[in-house]
Amino acid sequence: MSKRDYYEVLEISRTAVEQEIKSAYRKLALKYHPDRNPGDKEAEDRFKEAAEAYSVLADSEKRARYDRFGHAGVTGASQGPGPGNADIFADFSDILGDFFGFGGGFGGRRGGPARGTDLRFDLEITFDESYAGAEKTIQIPRDEHCDSCQGSGAAPGTSRETCPQCRGTGQLRFQQGFLVVARTCGQCGGSGQITRTPCQACRGTGRTTRDRRVTVRIPAGIAEGQRLRLHGEGEHGSAGGPSGDLYVVVHVQPHPLFTREGDDLYMDVPVPYPTMALGGTFVVDGPAGEIDVHVSAGTQSGTLIPFRGKGMASVTGRGRGSLLVRVNAEVPRKLTKDQKKLIESLGKTMPAEKIAATSIDDSRDKPFFEKVKDLFG
Repeated sequence: MSKRDYYEVLEISRTAVEQEIKSAYRKLALKYHPDRNPGDKEAEDRFKEAAEAYSVLADSEKRARYDRFGHAGVTGASQGPGPGNADIFADFSDILGDFFGFGGGFGGRRGGPARGTDLRFDLEITFDESYAGAEKTIQIPRDEHCDSCQGSGAAPGTSRETCPQCRGTGQLRFQQGFLVVARTCGQCGGSGQITRTPCQACRGTGRTTRDRRVTVRIPAGIAEGQRLRLHGEGEHGSAGGPSGDLYVVVHVQPHPLFTREGDDLYMDVPVPYPTMALGGTFVVDGPAGEIDVHVSAGTQSGTLIPFRGKGMASVTGRGRGSLLVRVNAEVPRKLTKDQKKLIESLGKTMPAEKIAATSIDDSRDKPFFEKVKDLFG
């Protein structure tokens, strides 16, 4: 049976970058792992297929050979989980280990150093804060190391001991036919150690939940839905592992006057008809202060007048967008008698042009009748 294309297996494009490859593999590995699908042969095959594809595409040299020669270019290469790929699968020790508790090529036993969980916080800001940038202080609950036991889970003055059931390996191995199956040790939970006298403050977990105040710097120009990553501000890792990250998702309140498209801002301004017809200058309140707007005589309703550099700042720090003022002719709903007479007088000097209307059917048939007339006189 021929092998499927590795990019198809991981459901990624051929131009995918390293992080996209990792994310795709992580998703499939968690979905099809045998521990989640006991007895499902198809899931097991999909898991192995994804591991094989990742082992090639995650290696720049193997990927280059595969892109050039296909499967023939990587035949014989170490593919799939195993000792030859321990460095590749170590990237997922924090996720795969936490879910399934397997070791070897996947980064060691469960309960070893594991990265803390990432956290998300949804932050609402005003349009003005988005325009100018701001500094906000938020409060988040997160798991941290217990101060009493320093995260060990053992009562002060005591320490954790090697698990007598797995002898510190964190796993129990069973022979099933010609296969050797490793399972997480039930006594120590895969950590390889047990706590005889648990810490009273954290009840032996080594962790406690606290509310922490974190300062978030909002860059000027940030848009709705964009995320800010605060490195190390997530939950603390276990067994000496690094802390996770905090992702702040920004939500910008809509503004009654300005509409954003990219880094450009749009605003609609009603302008009296005489100013549109004769030209003039008026003042509008821009996002950073007052702006003088000049319209030429005969300006049409709906005309956009741009002001470069008056829009949103680019979050990359490279300049600003434009502010585009759309002028719309203002038609008064009520008129005084004098105003009505003046407009009537103006209307007499500017009569509406007569527009001749022709039936669509007549215009379509006319050439035919003209031809008949030419033929028969």
